[in-house]
Amino acid sequence: MAIQQLSETLINQIAAGEVIERPASAAKELIENAIDAGATRIEIATAGGGKALLRVTDNGSGMSAEDLVLAVRRHCTSKISGGLDDIRSLGFRGEALPSIGSVARLTISSRLKGGDGFEIAIEGGKVSDVRPAGANPGTVVEVRDLFFATPARLKFLKTERAEAAAITEMVKRLAIAFPQVRFTLSGSDRSTLELNATGEDRLARIAQILGADFRENAIELDAAREDVGLTGFAGVPTFNRGNSAHQYAFVNGRPVQDKLILSAIRGAYAETIPQGRYPVAVLSLTLDPAMVDVNVHPAKSDVRFRDPQLVRGLIVGAVREALHREGDRASTTGASGMMRAFRPGFSAQPAPAANWSASGSPSRPFGSPASSFGGASGFGEAQQARFADFQSPSARSEPAEMAAARPNGAIEMPAQHPLGAARAQVHENYIVAQTGDGLVIVDQHAAHERLVFESLRTALRGRRLPSQGLLIPEIIDLPEEDCDRLIAHAEELDKLGLAIERFGPGAIAVRETPAMLGEVDSPALVRQLADEIAEWDTAGGLAAKLEHVAATMACHGSVRSGRVLRVEEMNALLRQMEVTPGSGQCNHGRPTYVELKLSDIERLFGRS
Repeated sequence: MAIQQLSETLINQIAAGEVIERPASAAKELIENAIDAGATRIEIATAGGGKALLRVTDNGSGMSAEDLVLAVRRHCTSKISGGLDDIRSLGFRGEALPSIGSVARLTISSRLKGGDGFEIAIEGGKVSDVRPAGANPGTVVEVRDLFFATPARLKFLKTERAEAAAITEMVKRLAIAFPQVRFTLSGSDRSTLELNATGEDRLARIAQILGADFRENAIELDAAREDVGLTGFAGVPTFNRGNSAHQYAFVNGRPVQDKLILSAIRGAYAETIPQGRYPVAVLSLTLDPAMVDVNVHPAKSDVRFRDPQLVRGLIVGAVREALHREGDRASTTGASGMMRAFRPGFSAQPAPAANWSASGSPSRPFGSPASSFGGASGFGEAQQARFADFQSPSARSEPAEMAAARPNGAIEMPAQHPLGAARAQVHENYIVAQTGDGLVIVDQHAAHERLVFESLRTALRGRRLPSQGLLIPEIIDLPEEDCDRLIAHAEELDKLGLAIERFGPGAIAVRETPAMLGEVDSPALVRQLADEIAEWDTAGGLAAKLEHVAATMACHGSVRSGRVLRVEEMNALLRQMEVTPGSGQCNHGRPTYVELKLSDIERLFGRS
C-alpha cells in the first residue's frame, strides 16, 4: 500500500489520544490555558462527569479574532519563544484545543479588554468561521459530547461519578499551585466547590484542600541546594493517611506525579510511618527550566531532572531535617480522637480495675536480662553475640541513663520539661505525665523502642560495620554495566560490611557480608543493589536492610508492656524522649504519646 498523507482531522484525533485521555485531561488543559492567560478567577462547570459538558470561564487577557483562528490549529501557541530549554508556562505544545475539537463539539468565546467579543466553533474537527459574539473580558471554552467522534474511546471511560471525582482532584492540585486564583467548580453532577484566593498565604489554600487539621500538623520547608529550591509543608508523621493521594508535588508551579519525588517522600519518612499508611506533604521545587525536561509526555505530568540525585537528596534531607526539628510532636488528631472517646456519665457495668503505679512499685531496671537483647526476645546466643558489637555505649548502659532521676523520687515541676512530670502508670503500659498546660499519655514500650533504635542507628553509622568473611568467595555473574556500577560504589558498600571486587568483565566476587544480616543470599542481595544503583544511582538498600534488623532488635530489647515502672524510671524515659530525634513515633510509625491540653479537659467538664 502506498504511503499517504493523513488528513488534518485524523492527525488531531491521534494527538487527542495522547493529550486528552479523559474529561479530567481536557479540564486540565483548559484551566492551564486560563492560568497562563493571567486569570485570577476561574469557573468550571461540568455535567455527566465532564463527558456531556465541560465549561471553563476565566477573566484572563482574552483573544482577538485572529488569535482564535490560530488557537484551534495544531502547534500554534503564544507561550514558547526561547525553545524547550526555557519553558516558563504550563502549556507550550499548542495541541490541546485542536485535539479537543477533533473529538468533541468545542466552542470558544473570547474578548480582549477594551475590544470586541468573537466566537469560533469546532465539531469533530470541522472548524467554523469566526463570528462576533457578546462576551465578558476573558475567555469561555465550552466542550460538549466529549469523544462523540471517537466512540471507541468513549467506551473506556469510567462512571460519571469517577470522572467527576478525577476533575475535582485535578482542580485541587492546580488550586494548591496557584493560591492567588479563585476557583469555582460546579455542575449537575456534583456539589459546588469554591476555593477563594488566599494570595501569598499558601498554607491557607492547602488547608482548603487538605482540611484545617493540616495547618496545625504541618512543618514548613525551605531549603536549597545548588540552585534548586524546595518549599512547601510536610505533615508530622503521626498525621498520616491510608493512601498517597494527599501527596502533592510541583515543579516550577507545574503539578507533577513523578516517581522520583514520591520515592524521596517515602525515603524521608522511613520508619516514622506505619506500614500501609502514607505521609501528607506538599512540595514545590523551583529550578532553572533548563535543568528539567517537561516535554517527556504530552500530558506534561511527568518530568525528567538533569540531576535526579541532587533533587532526591534535597527532598530527603529537607524533610528529615524538618521532622528532626519539629516532627516529634503528637498530631492534633490524636487529641481529637481522645476527646471523642470520652463520654460524660458512667457505665452500669463495673469497669476492670486498672493496675497502676505512682512510685515505689517493685520493678526490674531497663537493663535487666528480661529486657535486654536476647533472653525472652527469641534470638539465640549467636545472634546476641553478633549484635553486641552494634550497641552503642548508650544502648549498653541503659540503667545509667535511665537512672537520671531526682533523689528520693522528688516530684518535678512539669513546666520545666515539654513532656512534663510522670504522675502515674496505668495498665502497666501507659505513663500519665502532667505538663504545664495539660497532660501527656505515653506508650512506654513504643517510646523506649524508639530510643533503643536511635541508639543502635547511631552506632551503625559511626564506623565500618563488622563483617563475616566467606570461606569460599561467592561469584555472581552480572551484565558488565551492572558490574561497573557496583564497583563504583564498592567503597560505600565496604563501610556497610559488604566487600566485593571485580572478577572478570561480567562477574562480581563477594568476599564478606554484613555480620548483622546473618546468613545472606549474596546473589539476590547483589542483584538487588545493582538494580537499585541503575535506577537511583545509590546503594541505600543495604543500609535499609541493616536498619530494619536494628529496628527488630530494638523492638525486642525495649521495655515491655506490662512492666511496672518506678516514678524515677518514668521520668527518666520522658527526659530521654525529649532529646532523642524521632521519639514521637516508634519504629513502626505508631505514635509514642498523645497530648491533651488543659483547655480540652476543661471543655469535657463544661468549664470552658
